[in-house]
Amino acid sequence: MIKYLGSKRLLLPLIVGAIRELHGVRTVVDLFSGTARVGHALKAEGLRVLSNDHNAYGATLARCYVAADAEELRPEAERLVAEFNRLPGRSGYFTETFCVKSRYFQPKNGERVDAIREAIAARGLPPELEAVLLVSLMEAADRVDSTTGLQMAYLKQWAARSHNDLELRVPALLPRSPHGKGQAHERDALDLAGELEADLFYLDPPYNQHKYLGNYHIWESLVRWDKPEVYGVACKRVDCRTRGSVFNSKPRILEAMRSIVQSARARYLVVSFSNEGFITREEMEALLGERGKVRVIEADFKRYVGAQIGIFNPAGEKVGTVGHLRNREYLYVVG
Repeated sequence: MIKYLGSKRLLLPLIVGAIRELHGVRTVVDLFSGTARVGHALKAEGLRVLSNDHNAYGATLARCYVAADAEELRPEAERLVAEFNRLPGRSGYFTETFCVKSRYFQPKNGERVDAIREAIAARGLPPELEAVLLVSLMEAADRVDSTTGLQMAYLKQWAARSHNDLELRVPALLPRSPHGKGQAHERDALDLAGELEADLFYLDPPYNQHKYLGNYHIWESLVRWDKPEVYGVACKRVDCRTRGSVFNSKPRILEAMRSIVQSARARYLVVSFSNEGFITREEMEALLGERGKVRVIEADFKRYVGAQIGIFNPAGEKVGTVGHLRNREYLYVVG
């Protein structure tokens, strides 16, 4: 799966283990699905997963890893991946924007992205099969990028992996859950929360001012293929300036979280949050305590790679020091 600041890769054993201990869980809502890594892991456990993300790339990842079922789509996905891998590169919007105006990818790989993405668009594929191909392309591009994992900037010198040739692979599709077919929504979490019903809601909202759209704007443009105007050295989509979430607002996040907690139609809640978030542990425990008994699981992790590298100005000069290199992740289990 793609490199992702909000990924719960290291927390997965704790999340899956905590949910295994809860009685009678068959269906789970993943309301802020991101890379769909958690949803994919829960589907692998045999659970039916209903995913949601308000960004198009997040919804596409969920459509691939949660909604799409291997027994239906793998053979055709394998055929199309092999066909698209044979396509010659062709320079277009992606190459011009992310290889010439900026340096996220080597031009040879940008040209392959352009050619393959246009081929996917031309096929008019069913939504889940299209999502599988888009995720294959997204992950292939991620393996040859030249960043630290965030698309806020690119490296001054080419990353070693950027010299490799882009190659599609079929994503790790899973069979359908015995409890029913999964779903992938692309909605505002506040609007959708009260419409879904499950045994458990897993909540992993944005927790501070950093917007995932800005951090991963290239994937949004790759999936939407709307070829938007861009701005700045990072060549961000212009709508990065206007599209936001109440969960990125310190004054508004607590009430937004309360709205979801109160409207969630489920016996259990599992909430993932960080000590670097706008809601303190005390506030979160008080809020969740309105729904039932709260158990807290703590984990200590290194902060994201940018914190390990340090703070630099646009000229590439180190201008500050990082306050801390580790953070605490909290898993709140309610019910």
